[in-house]
Amino acid sequence: MIYRCPLCQQALSKEDKTWCCPSNHRFDCAKEGYVNLLPVQKKKSNDPGDNKEMMFARREFLNKGYYQDLSDKVNQLANEYLEGARFGLDIGCGEGYYSDRLVESLPSDFSLYGVDISKSALKYAAKRYPNISFSVASAFDMPFPDDSFDFMLRIYAPSLDVELKRVIKSGGILITVCAGPRHHFALKELIYDNPKEHTEDSSQIEGFELIHQERIEQELTLDDAADIGHFLKMTPYNWKLTEEQKLALAKSGLSCELDFKVEVFRAL
Repeated sequence: MIYRCPLCQQALSKEDKTWCCPSNHRFDCAKEGYVNLLPVQKKKSNDPGDNKEMMFARREFLNKGYYQDLSDKVNQLANEYLEGARFGLDIGCGEGYYSDRLVESLPSDFSLYGVDISKSALKYAAKRYPNISFSVASAFDMPFPDDSFDFMLRIYAPSLDVELKRVIKSGGILITVCAGPRHHFALKELIYDNPKEHTEDSSQIEGFELIHQERIEQELTLDDAADIGHFLKMTPYNWKLTEEQKLALAKSGLSCELDFKVEVFRAL
């Protein structure tokens, strides 16, 4: 497996701690071990993706195991469908929680790459999980050659169908996770007069066939104020809740629905 240059699409090769292409575009590895393949001219802001505060909140929350059942289900499906897979990609891998647990569940000859637009998240991920190859890049323009991966994982990360199809091998497996109808509905009821459920319809990804779908439904109950704060900061509803509402939840505790829609696709 090699990276491709985000500027000219030629293959990158590693010289010491620098990735470079035949046109001499060069990308240094950070001290933590990841490589930044998101050129300045392709950034939409100085520090795209989740900031340090959001990354820290998600890291602390996930490390408590509150979403472990989702991770376990992803790993179970990966082991069921990934016979003979050698190269995988976690799209929007964040701080690496799901990536690491996935690798630990698969055979030792499986190699995983993680890509995320947030440098803050990958600093933590690369330092903590050195057995995974992490790169800062956009999921809309991924720094990999065509037909690179047997398997891809996408948990909540936005992406382009054509780009997913480009980097996966024919017959490769894609596992996606998105919000089911009742996901976090109790929070929506605090914010909106007429909250709407997410769609229950199957996802459509051009160039892929859906081969499995299921939902994971649970009740999340949090009593610790720090855990509640971390949870709210990692959801989009954090910006909608008032400070008074957040304080009230921290005092009284929080209970809301978890509803994950997990789907398995095969590349055509």
